Amino acid sequence: ALAVCDLDRSPASRQLGHDFEASTYFRRVASVASQDLLDPWLASGRARVAVTIPAGFGADRAAGRTGTIQVVTDGSDPMVGTLGLAYAQGVLQATATAEGSASPLELRPVVLYNPDLLSRYFMVPGVLALLLVIMTMMLSSMAIVRETELGTMEQLLVTPLTPSAVITGKLVPYALVGVVEFLTSLLVVLFWFQVPLRGSFWTLCLLTAPFIICCLGLGLLVSTISKTQQQAMMIATFVVMMPQIYLSGFVFPIQNMPQIFQWITYAIPLRYYITILRGVFLKGAGLDVLWQEGLALVILSVIIITIARLRYRVRLG
Repeated sequence: ALAVCDLDRSPASRQLGHDFEASTYFRRVASVASQDLLDPWLASGRARVAVTIPAGFGADRAAGRTGTIQVVTDGSDPMVGTLGLAYAQGVLQATATAEGSASPLELRPVVLYNPDLLSRYFMVPGVLALLLVIMTMMLSSMAIVRETELGTMEQLLVTPLTPSAVITGKLVPYALVGVVEFLTSLLVVLFWFQVPLRGSFWTLCLLTAPFIICCLGLGLLVSTISKTQQQAMMIATFVVMMPQIYLSGFVFPIQNMPQIFQWITYAIPLRYYITILRGVFLKGAGLDVLWQEGLALVILSVIIITIARLRYRVRLG
């Protein structure tokens, strides 16, 4: 995804912008009037590469002088950052060749958020998210099933407790486990792997809460459709967990997936939380940038908990 800032507004600069789009490596998502307007696009992840064409570019090319282009890439994903620079260099070389000019086009690279392109900055926050999924969803997936296997479900049926009260009682202990797991993992991320936390700790905590609720809801939903703890574990692992890992952007970039899988990723809570983690850790993003991901997690939490509650009522019936 490409954002372009054309400060020259000459035929040569417009042609260069078209060359980036025609290369098939880039898809222009924004054209802005100043470099300051590029920052929100990169911070939110809506653009992964930003190209700035300076004033005087057309005059330099007409005079046979070297044209200088600034290319800024999102280093929060080292693969995207490296490939973005390589593709941009290829476009500039192809443009200079097509012009038949003896003077080259010079690329001035800037890598944001992760200048050294360290892979642990990209991977470790994702691992933190996976640990939360494992500790909350896997444990809560056996909540209702365990009652059935132990024969205590009948005791719940004769109590005056409502389904909502029972579900709350089942989820609160695992929610506390998730909070402890989050704080413990956060300490490891910060002090062992030394991944910088450039954003607000409280923003991260606020946006983690709906993700934990999503995971608990998924686990509870699995428990309402399973008959044994072993079956619940298998469904949680292969039906729920594996798709989240592969379709969340943790392993493969979402933009490289077939279109149908890109649509499916919108229903994957881990997709939004990984974006939140990398945004807060590496980009220093706040709620003004990440509110859409937070809202998506809240909506998914409500939907998943509602379905789980209805399934629980049917099971009691």
